[in-house]
Amino acid sequence: MKIVLGGIHTECSTYSPLVQTADDFRIVRGRALLEDCGLDGDRFQDVSFKPLFHARAIPGGPVAPDCYTGFKTAFLEELTAALPVDGVLLIMHGAMHVLGIEDTEGDWISAVRALVGQDVPIAVSYDLHGNVTQKIIDQIDIFCAYRTAPHIDIRQTHMRAAAQLVDQLRGGARRYVGWAPVPVLHPGERTSTEDEPARSLYRQLPDIDRQTGICDANLMIGYVWADSARATAAAVVTGTDRDAIGRAASDIAQGYWTARARFDFGVPAKTLDECLDDAASASTGPFVLADSGDNPTGGGVGDRTDVLHAWLAQGLTEGVFAAIADPSAVKAAWNAVEGTPLSLRIGGAFGSPCPPVSAAAIVRKKLGDGTSADREVLVEIAGNLVILTERRKPFHDLSDFARFEIDPEKACFLIVKSGYLSPQLAPIANPSRMALTEGAVHQAISELSNTRRPFPCHPFQQDFQWHPAPHLSKRAYL
Repeated sequence: MKIVLGGIHTECSTYSPLVQTADDFRIVRGRALLEDCGLDGDRFQDVSFKPLFHARAIPGGPVAPDCYTGFKTAFLEELTAALPVDGVLLIMHGAMHVLGIEDTEGDWISAVRALVGQDVPIAVSYDLHGNVTQKIIDQIDIFCAYRTAPHIDIRQTHMRAAAQLVDQLRGGARRYVGWAPVPVLHPGERTSTEDEPARSLYRQLPDIDRQTGICDANLMIGYVWADSARATAAAVVTGTDRDAIGRAASDIAQGYWTARARFDFGVPAKTLDECLDDAASASTGPFVLADSGDNPTGGGVGDRTDVLHAWLAQGLTEGVFAAIADPSAVKAAWNAVEGTPLSLRIGGAFGSPCPPVSAAAIVRKKLGDGTSADREVLVEIAGNLVILTERRKPFHDLSDFARFEIDPEKACFLIVKSGYLSPQLAPIANPSRMALTEGAVHQAISELSNTRRPFPCHPFQQDFQWHPAPHLSKRAYL
């Protein structure tokens, strides 16, 4: 039994000035891809998994058409060379936006379906912040999405999808997919599965999996920072019984709709000025401040200096800023001798409108080989440490800081470009604040330009009635 796997994965804010190119993507192949998916062991001893490639980029702006076309063409060529196959496992995100293509994942998955034919089952693994369309549903047999945000079940989700696919190929009941779009779009920061009501909604999904005729139940939050006709929340259910799929999708969708007004931030979310006032009066630490509007893991650019500018203007010290992407500033600091002062100008390197910071800095540490575009430098500015990177990069793990010999647990103030805090930073925050900052993924979503999203949609519109209307994949009737 041969199953090919691979795909493409990124999240795109249409409000970002940054256009993603092939250089922004990391390509994983071979055994490394199997390990990423949890398929390198002997759980499926009768299966030969054939990894093609997985292209993944940190969320950002729209993807350039030639970049997408190049990856798609290469993937289809490798898939053609691997034929015949018994099944396909696609590792996708669901919120990729390519200029000129309305439904990017639908385009990719449809091309795979056309190549392998109607008899080969296709399973997909998704991020719960992805968007789903009928075009996608009509091409697939199995759908599995993350059930945690922050995402700590990525490998488990890939393995869920693989297990469903393998069971069907071994002679198990044929799977179908159905879905029910829900006219709600909340940001991920309001729908963390660590907080209610999302926590209870997601905890119900394994129980729904055990219902007769149901194999895998999913609640998709969708992606709010793309003004797109496919932007929507949804219930998506894989099962073996058409009626059971429809009922489960309706129940999940209705549950989300009923709870729509109860979603809120899981930590105190305040204006930047209010957050800085809290920092100035803090008596415990580390005080962790999330710069939510420029969060690169949500589609933010990562080059804004709003927080650093305001922090310095208030004369605050002992802050650790991680990180600001600015290739020119990195180059200037790289060429300076460690321990010596230099003048730096930081901010807006990739097109974000933000107040630049011009300051005297001292280079404290450099990381990188000096020849690639992955150089990083630690500089000291007015009693604060600032990490500058050439590439856009989140600092969400303790190891990210350890490379600079910084212990986040001992920092007085830790300022990160994030929305909800990562699983490693959240436990050490004492306390945490989320700054409602400007950026490509700012939290004032009612102010976003809104020309292509489905109408009506909560919270953009609020005074309307709605009832679930599940739709099955056309493959359920083949």
